[in-house]
Amino acid sequence: MTRVLLRILAAALLLVVSGLIGWRVLAPTELSSTATEPYPSASAPIQGVTSRLNVAPLIVDGRVRVYAAKNQVRADGPVTAEQVYTALWSYRRWPEQLNAVAASGTTLVSRWSDGKIVALNGLTGEVVWRADGPEAPGFAGHRTGAATVWDPPGLRLAAGTVVVTQDQDLAGYDLSTGSVLWKTSVPAGCSEGFTTTGGAYVCATGAYDVSSGAPVDGWPTAPYQPVGCVTSGCAAFRDGAGQGWLATSAKPRRAPALDDSGATIAAGVIITVSSSASESPSPSSSTAPSPVVVSPGPGPSSPSGVSSSGASPSGVSPSSASSESVVGRAVDGAALWITSGPARVLGESSGTVLLLSPENQLTGVDARTGSVRFAFPLAMKKDSTDWKAGLYHVTDGYLAIERLNEDGPDDPESPLYYHTVDTVLVAVLPA
Repeated sequence: MTRVLLRILAAALLLVVSGLIGWRVLAPTELSSTATEPYPSASAPIQGVTSRLNVAPLIVDGRVRVYAAKNQVRADGPVTAEQVYTALWSYRRWPEQLNAVAASGTTLVSRWSDGKIVALNGLTGEVVWRADGPEAPGFAGHRTGAATVWDPPGLRLAAGTVVVTQDQDLAGYDLSTGSVLWKTSVPAGCSEGFTTTGGAYVCATGAYDVSSGAPVDGWPTAPYQPVGCVTSGCAAFRDGAGQGWLATSAKPRRAPALDDSGATIAAGVIITVSSSASESPSPSSSTAPSPVVVSPGPGPSSPSGVSSSGASPSGVSPSSASSESVVGRAVDGAALWITSGPARVLGESSGTVLLLSPENQLTGVDARTGSVRFAFPLAMKKDSTDWKAGLYHVTDGYLAIERLNEDGPDDPESPLYYHTVDTVLVAVLPA
């Protein structure tokens, strides 16, 4: 009898312990592990591909790499580390899912499925502030997390304001404190817009001042297409009639050179595609250098993936025409320089326009003169360049880019979608 009672007591104790363990594992919780070691210093002055990663990094202050997972945001470093290292810091919220991450300076803003908006010190992982917002969808970053950190849904930054959108709710939060600056309702179709360097949030139905949330008058006819950007800090756009505009001030300014559907803007220079050499700048002009030839790199690949906006290529699409060229123009449309193509414009870094050839050769040209500053294949060691470009992230001094299978399915959940397990490359760009 005594043995039976002991067995019953042991079983009951085991159930209690199991319940406590289950509660600790499954109960809603927030776990923050801040950095205990000095954060890495800025990378050494090198150039070329330095890292091959299985997740997509958001590079903060040129010092740490921030990654997104379903229930966690974490960081490692240095930026040039060849592989993913042990986390310098991590921030986890269970069972909430991470919806979006964006960075401004060293401030990292994260948005979660329960609506919480949490700002972290991007270098240490310390919580800076928390705020309440509308509920958000769950994690949609797929295997690499790229869509969460490079194209954050419903989370935009501009002029010291965090703009959060969900359905017809639009709100602005102070970037430094998290205090609510304003809230407003917008027409349907305004949930996924972009912010401008002139301080506006722009969507399919109109434009709003990010400091007050008030509608901005005097804008051209909607809908609007961002140009030369992802979703935040856009310097230009095209209106509903396909006309190009600069958005560097509160009131847009016409830029006819951006009317071309393939035109983009980088470092204040408008980049277009020319099908002939007839638009070459005159060598005798005091402002126009001689044409610059961008040499192709090795490999037969043809990048045709989406840009970091998740839609159409951010810049010039590659073409099979051997005579195609890339032309740099002033805002008034005057040709400044020309390079041989085809090439795709990925963006700019420190006044350098980044051009990606169909062979996945990366070339940096001076935005004002067209002179070549650097050129190297996007490959690490003896890696193949036979892949197509997926999402990418450009910041001053660095490029991170997904590699996709050339003939793979158009489904990020497919095991054949990405080029390799370590599908993300990080390259250091010379200043």
